[in-house]
Amino acid sequence: MDGTAARPRERSPFRAQNWVVRAADFRSELRGAVYRGDGPEVVALVGDQPLPGDALQLIGDGLVVALALQTQGAADLAVECVRALRERGWDGDDELADQLCALLGTGPTPLLRPLSVDLEELAGVLEGDPTFGGGRLDLLTGQVWPQAAIEYARETGEADDDESDDADRWLWMHCEGSGAGYHDMVQFIGTIDDPDRADRLGIAIEGRGAFRRFKDVLARWPGELDRWYGYADDRQRGRARAWLAEAGYRPTRPTDIPTG
Repeated sequence: MDGTAARPRERSPFRAQNWVVRAADFRSELRGAVYRGDGPEVVALVGDQPLPGDALQLIGDGLVVALALQTQGAADLAVECVRALRERGWDGDDELADQLCALLGTGPTPLLRPLSVDLEELAGVLEGDPTFGGGRLDLLTGQVWPQAAIEYARETGEADDDESDDADRWLWMHCEGSGAGYHDMVQFIGTIDDPDRADRLGIAIEGRGAFRRFKDVLARWPGELDRWYGYADDRQRGRARAWLAEAGYRPTRPTDIPTG
């Protein structure tokens, strides 16, 4: 692909497994590159290591940016990412793979309307505490409104109740609770090779307070804790993406990316 040149790098072989990435640093740097629309930085970060199987949603979002900018090296990485997403098969993986294929020209364009929305914010409302109730998504701006923010806006007169039922403006979100997050913990424990660690974590998630105990036990092994954060983040991003697709939308960056 012609276009913006990526900084030189030495390619690593592809493997779609659970990798201990450069953990928080890698995720933070990649999020920043996606937000800035920095295609060369995305390619440099992703191409510097085997594709980590616990970060494919975040990586795929970065490659969407890089492909839109026609960044050198993005197409090859996107092909590998598509293959890894199809093999992994988590919620939202097929939707992201379809989007990448459309940009690569190897598949049809999904019939989903683009919406500038932060998937992490969306996941926070969808999987938050049901006590605080879901929220709504502004279909014009992509802004995520938790129920608490809606109530505050109403109290201060910033929200117009007459517009709240406008289906062309708002997409209401029902809080689905922590069930999916609990399932993530169970699945993550199954990826741990050390039987003693797996047993300790299995005991930790029994009964009330499972999430807190799980993290407390996992904190004894910083590498596993970092891997958990990446694992959980990718699961949540995928579920939020799948929820959007079911409603007829696909996420885009907050700022439009030039394609010419």
